[in-house]
Amino acid sequence: MKISLCNEVIREWEIDRQAGFAAELGYDGLEIAPFTLNAHGPSALDADALAKIRSTVEAEGISVSGLHWLLVAPDGLSITEADPATQQRTKQTIDALVSMCAALGGSYLIHGSPAQRVLPDRGTEAARARALDHFRHAANAANSAKVHYLVEPLSSAQTAYVNTLADAAAIVSAVDQPYFSAMIDCCSAAQAESTSIPDLLSQHLPGGLIRHVHFNDPNLRGPGQGDLDFLPIVERLLELNYDGWIGVEPFDYVPDGPASAARAIGTIRALEEAAKTRNAS
Repeated sequence: MKISLCNEVIREWEIDRQAGFAAELGYDGLEIAPFTLNAHGPSALDADALAKIRSTVEAEGISVSGLHWLLVAPDGLSITEADPATQQRTKQTIDALVSMCAALGGSYLIHGSPAQRVLPDRGTEAARARALDHFRHAANAANSAKVHYLVEPLSSAQTAYVNTLADAAAIVSAVDQPYFSAMIDCCSAAQAESTSIPDLLSQHLPGGLIRHVHFNDPNLRGPGQGDLDFLPIVERLLELNYDGWIGVEPFDYVPDGPASAARAIGTIRALEEAAKTRNAS
């Protein structure tokens, strides 16, 4: 399985140290949160800067797998806000993010960013329509760049907009573009879905709705640091011959970021071997 470390776990380090540490632990890639590269947004990084980041990561024998936490920087972005200037800046940022992903050698962008998809108390349907317009814009950009733009369902504790894979599937169907799909975040899915994660994978992975997986526990820590049983999830991914990336995305780093990253990859690789043994028997 291809495992990528979400780089904000070790965001205090420079990108070369991040990549070297991830490679040393056995990760295959870095999944980058763009705000960790530049607080002013993706447009602040030119082609030379992006090429240097890519070469720095690849020099360690790993790659940039993709991007997530897309709309944190610059401040004030939103896919649901009615203000025309905000809509324009958000679409311009999405364009720049898609270009960034392609320049870094990534294959996907994950649209989570719950604070930038808030539904207002009034005019909810209009806000949903604006969000759909942004997703259509993102899909067009992703199609041109040949990278996948993925909607991330998040728990109701984080957002009121797109909580389940069924919600995401409706958006994907409405947009109807080949490089626009969805992904599954184990933390949110365990809280928001009535169906188990392995069964969700069986239902939606073969048809292409799910194109990426985040491994994290509902307690916000990494795999192996909570009650969610990841072995059936790993088994199902192997059974379905999943060849995409798995991003390790804890939010509560215990005891700290580096140790959390190390424990997560060790846990996943052990589960992978256990799953292979059980599947072969």
